[in-house]
Amino acid sequence: MFDDILNSFFGGGGAGGARTHRQPQPGPERGADLRYDLGITFEEAAFGTKKSIKVPRSETCSDCKGTGAAPGTEVEICPECHGMGQKQTVRQMGFMRMQTLETCNRCHGAGKIPKTPCSHCHGDGKIKVTREVQVTIPRGVDNGTRLRIAGGGQAGERGGQPGDLFVYINIKPHQIFKRNGNDVYCEVPISFVQAALGADVDTPTIDGKIELKVPAGTQSGTVLKIKGKGIPFMRGEGRGDELVTIKVLTPRNLTDRQKKLLEQFEEDIDDQRVHPEKKSFLDKLKSFFS
Repeated sequence: MFDDILNSFFGGGGAGGARTHRQPQPGPERGADLRYDLGITFEEAAFGTKKSIKVPRSETCSDCKGTGAAPGTEVEICPECHGMGQKQTVRQMGFMRMQTLETCNRCHGAGKIPKTPCSHCHGDGKIKVTREVQVTIPRGVDNGTRLRIAGGGQAGERGGQPGDLFVYINIKPHQIFKRNGNDVYCEVPISFVQAALGADVDTPTIDGKIELKVPAGTQSGTVLKIKGKGIPFMRGEGRGDELVTIKVLTPRNLTDRQKKLLEQFEEDIDDQRVHPEKKSFLDKLKSFFS
């Protein structure tokens, strides 16, 4: 143990530095993972879809099976690292010598190089390709959902397994709907007459148009719930809800006749019966100034 510590400082075995240790060659190494950002529509996220994407990646050369040698030829010991797959660098730091090991940049850690390089991969053992990958997007995915495609990443080193491909979902904004979890939100404008008398109003949902019953006396900002018209759950059955915010529109550019009718209507209404909120506000106002 003490000799190993001295060896790391002085580059030899013990104080005399007479003994050296042959480092084992690196074994198979798993390939790097890849990331792909995929944009989909609001409806595709809700109900699921299938997408075809093109992914550039490295793969093990099919001609040489990753050895880098031309078929029928042999490999030889790397002259750069002498078959160790690593190179030793020694630095003098005062009275100490620090040694570090780095992967050989000629054989990439294999310890061997081809006598005759493969013409397909030029001796690298890997080739660069662009693969078309089919991605199945489940219903109910949300922004940032990560889908894993096993083995879809970069080729491994020295016979190692390839990495994985991770597809990150980005949902494009919708012109009508917004989303919070599995609930869908939208705003529906109605006239003040519809709000006062009540009406069946055409309302969009992600399934299509429906008629929403707006009760008489509905105020602007009222939220009405449509059960089961939200985003399907990714796991299990069921869906969220749609929450509709009612926006009562105030008419503009009235004719003289329309203005007189509204003035007559304002004179005829009973503030306490039709507008209890207004009476409550006036009572508070009177109390404030008294």
